[in-house]
Amino acid sequence: MALRARAVSAGAGASSATRKAVLALVGAVGDLVDSAIDRVLLTDERVTSAAEAKRLLAGEADTEALADKIQRVVVLAVPVVRMLARGARFTRLPWVMLASSSASIAIAVRSGVRELQLLASLVAYRLEQATGAPSDPALVKKVAIDLYLKPKRVPDLSDDKLRLARLTRTWLLRGAFGRSTEKRATKALDAAERLDGAELAARWQSAARRRVRDQTAIRGPS
Repeated sequence: MALRARAVSAGAGASSATRKAVLALVGAVGDLVDSAIDRVLLTDERVTSAAEAKRLLAGEADTEALADKIQRVVVLAVPVVRMLARGARFTRLPWVMLASSSASIAIAVRSGVRELQLLASLVAYRLEQATGAPSDPALVKKVAIDLYLKPKRVPDLSDDKLRLARLTRTWLLRGAFGRSTEKRATKALDAAERLDGAELAARWQSAARRRVRDQTAIRGPS
């Protein structure tokens, strides 16, 4: 019984460590994404079409300014991949994932950041052309990440949460298995080009007003 108790305790400790490591990794990805997209939005340059974005995607990516944040994601990602691999039994998954290196994950993250930046630039262009006003960075990030993860779905603006855990998982698995995200990115760019910027901005504002009303109702009258 004592041996079993120690085993259960060790398992619980490992699970807790894994959760903490995953949360730290998702936080680092969020920080990276914020900085990457903010850099795009702070300039006057915009990607104006999916074709232009694809041409740029085929060129050399310049992520030097984000190197420290990318490196932090990679440093946190490698042990998470290995912890998750050790927990996956009765499959070949652990061996495939353990064979992955920090270099392959770094490539996946750098590529993903570049793809998101181009997508965000195109989303911002569509919004600005439709509304005649600067795009809301929160809306650009929301739409860009939603499209990047699910190019065939209409972006869900019912909340303002970014799907960072799902984005982290996408980059992690792509890096672990050495798969490119370019196909997904090109589909997302095509979807972004079809966006109705005015309708998107209106839905975002409506959802924001509803969130304010809901929060007011929860707090009650002052």
